[in-house]
Amino acid sequence: MDCLAPVPKDGVMNNEAPTALILGGTGRTGSLLADGLAQRGITPRTAARSGADVRFDWDDPATHADALAGVDRLYLVTPTLRVRYADQVAAFLDLAEAAGVRHVTYLSVYNADQAPEGVDISAVEADLASRHSITHSILRPAWVMQNFTDDHLPVIEGVITAPSAGGREAFVDAADIAAVAVETLMDTETHAGATYSLTGPQALTFGEVADIIASASGRPITYSDINQETWINGALAAGVPVDFAVIMHWLTGSIVAGDGATPTDDIEKVTGRPATTFREFAHRNAHAWTSS
Repeated sequence: MDCLAPVPKDGVMNNEAPTALILGGTGRTGSLLADGLAQRGITPRTAARSGADVRFDWDDPATHADALAGVDRLYLVTPTLRVRYADQVAAFLDLAEAAGVRHVTYLSVYNADQAPEGVDISAVEADLASRHSITHSILRPAWVMQNFTDDHLPVIEGVITAPSAGGREAFVDAADIAAVAVETLMDTETHAGATYSLTGPQALTFGEVADIIASASGRPITYSDINQETWINGALAAGVPVDFAVIMHWLTGSIVAGDGATPTDDIEKVTGRPATTFREFAHRNAHAWTSS
């Protein structure tokens, strides 16, 4: 049951479809979420700095009110490549409450409660929990499989290079994250206050990932381990903000230490279907490695 179902206004039933604002609307999960909500009868409104239904820029508050107009539910994606943003997000959530938003689904991070001091991931979770006029759901995904098809962990000359020291991670498909987000925004009452740790069904080493990609693409692909500091310094040299290094240390360090994400059944519990395996993902996206 949706606690945000249409209600009478001035004695007249409002039958307009609910509207969900999707921040990061052109990102990995945003466009998939928009499609999923539209198929279920909710009007999606994608928001991004460009290429979306409405313009939204965290650093331009003038874009915030228009994005929220007529919205009753929100998919919250915080500013990227930053560590301090809690105050900025809190001000936006104040505005969202005043505009009539009654449910927020927050795209957090796996083990957010273990984030390093000074990183605002868990602060946003706490902010949502403290608000009384809106409900919330928190999604904590593991490393996404799409890292291997974009610029995060690219296959360069047949090699995946990343620090892991043989550690494992239960990589998750962004499509599964979006599917869970759809359910939380459709049935806000059922998922109010819930926190879901979203993973794939298997914890894999990077070497096993390389083998799966090689099998799916028909190309020889291998994995090369690298020193964590060397890898992070390379990312910083490529333009990643220096402040973000603390998050890179945390996320890669958990795998190196053998504490990477372990499989959960939260995706199946919420969506009713098993999480996507990496092999399924690789076969679906084989073109990403065969076209280069």
